[in-house]
Amino acid sequence: MRLRVEFTTEPFDLDEAPRHALVAREVIETAELDAVDVGPFGNTAEGGADAVLTAVDVLLRKVLEAGATRVSLQLNVLGETGEGDK
Repeated sequence: MRLRVEFTTEPFDLDEAPRHALVAREVIETAELDAVDVGPFGNTAEGGADAVLTAVDVLLRKVLEAGATRVSLQLNVLGETGEGDK
């Protein structure tokens, strides 16, 4: 099974990326995922279920330790081929 996770961390700081945002970027970019898109207002990653769920576990633990006060997360099942169910 393939999954896509989309997430943001808060609080936002428009002047400088907060520590929790930098930690989130590091976690997601070093995870064993197939596709990663990191942006200023949201992040997306795709991969096999085990890889995505492991990355989400590490992500949540580390960003909270780094000062995040809120994490918004959406998880979608893509199926076996990466195609979204329509």
